[in-house]
Amino acid sequence: MVNLTAADVQDAAGAEQIVKAIRKRWLWLKHLFADAAYDRGKLMSAAAYHDFVIEMVRKLAGQQGFQILPRRWMVERTFGWITRRRRLVRDYERRCDVSEV
Repeated sequence: MVNLTAADVQDAAGAEQIVKAIRKRWLWLKHLFADAAYDRGKLMSAAAYHDFVIEMVRKLAGQQGFQILPRRWMVERTFGWITRRRRLVRDYERRCDVSEV
C-alpha cells in the first residue's frame, strides 16, 4: 500500500490518513509500531478510534551515540523492500493522482 500526500503535509498528519487506510484494508491488524516523531495527540486519537494499539519506538534512557533501536529493523527492512522496486525508488509521475494509481 502506498499513500501519497502533498509535500507540505507533515508526516504525523499524513499518518492519520494511513491509519484510516490500514483499517479499511486489513481489518485483522491491531498493533502498529511508530517512531517517536509520530507521538502526537491527533494521531493517537485516530488510532484509538480505529481500534489500534500504537507502540512508540523511542531511544533508550541514557543512550549516547548510535545504537540500534528495538523494532527499528522492521522499518529499515521495509525501506529495503520498497527501494528494490524501480518505480518506487524515483518519482516518475508529476501528479499525485497518477502516482496513486
